[in-house]
This record gives sequence, C-alpha cells and structure tokens, in this order.
Amino acid sequence: MMGKEIVMEHMMNLSTNFILRYEYDAVVGDVTILANRSLYVDFTLPYTESGVRMLVPVLDRRQKTAWTFLKPLTTDLWLGTGAFVVFTGFVVWCIENHEDFKGTPANQIGSVFYFSFSTLVFAHREKIKNNLSRIVVVVWLFVVLIVQQSYTASLSSILTVEQLKPTVTNLDEVIRKGSHVGYLNDSFLPGLLKSLKIDESKMIALNSVEEYNDALSTGKVAVIVDEIPYLKLFLSKYCHNYTMTGPIYRFDGFGYAFPLGSPLTADITRGILKLASSGKMAELQKDLYGDKSCPDKDDSQTSSSLTLHSFQGLFSISGACSILALILHALITNKGVFSRWLAAICSKLFHKSNILQIMMRPVANAGNTGSPPEGQGSRV
Repeated sequence: MMGKEIVMEHMMNLSTNFILRYEYDAVVGDVTILANRSLYVDFTLPYTESGVRMLVPVLDRRQKTAWTFLKPLTTDLWLGTGAFVVFTGFVVWCIENHEDFKGTPANQIGSVFYFSFSTLVFAHREKIKNNLSRIVVVVWLFVVLIVQQSYTASLSSILTVEQLKPTVTNLDEVIRKGSHVGYLNDSFLPGLLKSLKIDESKMIALNSVEEYNDALSTGKVAVIVDEIPYLKLFLSKYCHNYTMTGPIYRFDGFGYAFPLGSPLTADITRGILKLASSGKMAELQKDLYGDKSCPDKDDSQTSSSLTLHSFQGLFSISGACSILALILHALITNKGVFSRWLAAICSKLFHKSNILQIMMRPVANAGNTGSPPEGQGSRV
C-alpha cells in the first residue's frame, strides 16, 4: 500500500512508473479518477462521490446597532400600524361621549393619542361605555396581539440567532479582487485553477486542516479550493466559522488504481458494489465525517422583516369593523334626521305608486258600459 504522498505525486504527474513497471499491484487511497489518469491505469468503481468546491469564512450578516429594534418590521408596516392606531382612537373618540374623552381640543387630542398608543401594550384605562366602541377595541386588541407576538419573535431571532453568510460566493469575485487561493499540496488542483484563469502567483499550497484554518482566519487566503470529501473532514472540526459555497466542479470520485488489464479491478469493483448495496458504505462515511452535520450557511436560511402584506387581512377586518361601527353610531345618534330622510324617500316612492294606480284606472274601466248590474236600477 502506498502513502498519499507517493500516490498524489506520481498519479498527478502521470508518472505511474510504479504500476507500469509492476512494482506494485494496486494503488489504494484517496485517488481521484481523472480521464488522463485512466490512460495509464484501470480504476475501480468510485467508492465515494467527489467534486471540487470552495471553502470560505462566514460572517454574521446582521449587525447589532442602537436601531436594531426597528428591523423586525418594514417601513410600510410601521407606518400602517401607526395609521391604524390613530384611526382606531379617532373612531372610539367619535363614539364615546363621556367625560374621559371630553375637554378642551388639546385635551381631546391628547386623550385620543394616549388611548390609541396605550392599546399597544394593553394599558388603556379610559372607560368604554358604548357597545360599538367595545367591539372596535376588542377587534383592534386582537390585531395588536398578533402583531406584538410576531414582532417579539422576530426581534428575538435578530438578537440571538446568527445569520451567517459566506464572504465569497464565486471564483470570479476572487479573480476580480486579486485575492489569494489556497489548495491541497501535491494534488491535481493547480491544473484546475489555471483552467479557471487563476493566476499562478495567487495560488498557495497548504498541507493540513490546521494550515487551512490558519490561512483563512489570518486572511492569508480568501478561499480554499479542494475536493468535497476533504472539505467535509475540515468542517467536521471547524464547522462554525466556515462553509462550502459556489459551484461544484464534478469529478468521478475516489477509486482504487490497478495496472491496465489487471483482474483485480473487477473483483474490487464488485466488492465496492456489495458494500454500497448493503449500507456498509454509508456507515463507513458516517464514521469518517462524524455524526455532527454542518449545514450550508446561505441567504436562503435567513428570515426577512415582517411586511404589511403579511397582516393585510387583520388590518382589513379591523378597519371594516371601525367604519361599520362609526356608521351605525351616526345612524343611532341621528334618529330624527334619519327618520325624516327615510320618510321622505318612502313618501316619494309611495307617491309614485299612487300616480301609477291613477293612470291604470282608465285601463281597468275601459270595458265598463256604464249600465248598472242586472237586477239593479237607478233610483229616481
């Protein structure tokens, strides 16, 4: 069995003299299956999937400031809530007529705003005597309860839950900024990076997960490009501060190498298939990477601020109840005017009905000859 240094050095440079000279019967290790390597050796079926991806640091996208308490709600929701607060207070002031809502104009305006904003924390003390205003306040308090609970949950998430994002999302950004790129020493990755138009002077070779961590944490490199199995091993130890991101450059995976035409290739391939179908391969990978999962940290995991559209239904119900209560109050308090208005409409309708009846009478009497009914005579 060959060490990793021998495998990667000779397989990368296509100098597979050990196998070609039959000094070794197999190369067992994390050997990436590549097209140019297959010209010199036979590979088994891949025993693990592979691919190349970027490893980058992550930062908390939410900066805590003195105005963080405003972030849970969008501007339109703040303005909409304030408008309904004032409108609800105005409706209650119009319906209620007792001493708590009377006084000078300045006192009345102060009472309206104080009552409105005190409902946001359920601390209003003014007496509500009219049933219509009670309905308005109950519906509004239900809306306030939903908005308040949603605000509290969103603010708690902002203050306590980190929302991490990658510092770099693609290699084009690295090329544009002229940042350094790290890669695993003695691997095929320099050729891949050159094909992706990375300047060779910007490439830095690294040898261990500790060097990966030091290079990224100190800013020596902006990203590290490596095969996914190696990055998973790294993240199993340094999960919190880093993440994999960017496109996946696909390769055939890791396999075992044998001399061309070796009968061992088919036997080992069948063994790999047997392990994969029995579930043993999944158990081996679990032992390798550990039980701890390290989810990708990206913008899809972040939550946005609450919008007015989310509460449009609640505000519509509250507004409709307030308007309806205001209309009913106007009709009840102006019974005389309403009665006279209704009587005038009815009189006009009935007046038009009487005119139609008078116009229809000649038609109904058109067949009458003017003679008295049989058996009756005119009196002298």
